[in-house]
Amino acid sequence: MKARVHVTLKPGVLDPQGKAIEHALGTLGFTGVEGVRQGKVIELDLAETNPAQARKNLHDMCEKLLANTVIENYAIELDGQSAP
Repeated sequence: MKARVHVTLKPGVLDPQGKAIEHALGTLGFTGVEGVRQGKVIELDLAETNPAQARKNLHDMCEKLLANTVIENYAIELDGQSAP
C-alpha cells in the first residue's frame, strides 16, 4: 500500500525557507508571488493491507517521528485518498 505524508508549518510559524524561495523567485523575474510556505512530502510503501490500520499506523508515525506537532501540521494520503 502506498502512502504519502504532507508536512507543513502551522500558520503563524516563521518559515525562513519559504521567504528565501519567495525572494529567489522574485529575483528570477516571477512577480506577484507572495506568502510562500515550504513543506515536505514523505512517501512510504506499507506492507499493511487494511486501510484503517494503515491510517492508524501512519498517524502514530507522524506523532512520534515524521512531524514536529508543536509547529507542524500533517496530512495523510493513502492510495490517493487524503485525510488529515
